[in-house]
Amino acid sequence: MPEKQINQSSLVALLSDFGDRDVYVSVMKGVVAQINPQIRVVDLTHQISPQNVAAARFCLLNAYSYFPVGTVYVAVVDPGVGSRRRAIAVEFAQGFLVGPDNGLFSGVLSQSPAINTVELTNPNYWRTPEPSKTFHGRDIFAPVGAHLASGIPLKQLGQEIDSATLVQLDIGECHQTHAGVTGCVQYIDYFGNLVSNIPGKYVQGKNWCVQVAGVTIPGCETYSDVKMGEVAALVGSHGWVEVAINSGNASSKLQINWQDVLQVLFL
Repeated sequence: MPEKQINQSSLVALLSDFGDRDVYVSVMKGVVAQINPQIRVVDLTHQISPQNVAAARFCLLNAYSYFPVGTVYVAVVDPGVGSRRRAIAVEFAQGFLVGPDNGLFSGVLSQSPAINTVELTNPNYWRTPEPSKTFHGRDIFAPVGAHLASGIPLKQLGQEIDSATLVQLDIGECHQTHAGVTGCVQYIDYFGNLVSNIPGKYVQGKNWCVQVAGVTIPGCETYSDVKMGEVAALVGSHGWVEVAINSGNASSKLQINWQDVLQVLFL
């Protein structure tokens, strides 16, 4: 293998649905450290609900722009592990994406398109040439991420593939109507806030409300614009219209799920 030439800013950011009870995350960090102990590793989150690729897509989409250019994002929410789904690494303007080709990266790539993409077919950069059928995070994705952060060129990791063939995750689209904007819930966060796929730019400078599950919710600027326990609609820090309850859980109270329809109406 070529000599590693790590830059002091080299960073690997990890995202998974592994939780923190088991050793899976620590094992991945150990694999990175075995390859190059100088690499800094940051946890984006490991609390994605099991196999929830859509939630992983959202979290990665809303995290990547806050990290230095050149960061390697290793994301492992992989219900198809061990199957014929492709293992990939993608170069984009901000750095590299490493993980399964299951739509997890489609949010990031919709904002910052792929420059080059390879299928990870070169076992020289895996932990072992005979990887586990159930833990590619340890045996393929973590070591590949460490090698990328150590300066190994993308093209050495495997066979180049057409970026246009990458799996796209369908989360639905928002569209304008004569009365406002119709979209859907794309993510439910830890607080039970219902994050829509409607960008906040649509409601900027307008009087507006949200209709969802037969409830009309006033548009506000902060959670505290309504009384404790009341429902509010606002633009969250991520830039999307969301529905929340002041000191409560909107998802539980309204019984809303991922991809349920949500409408912004202009007053």
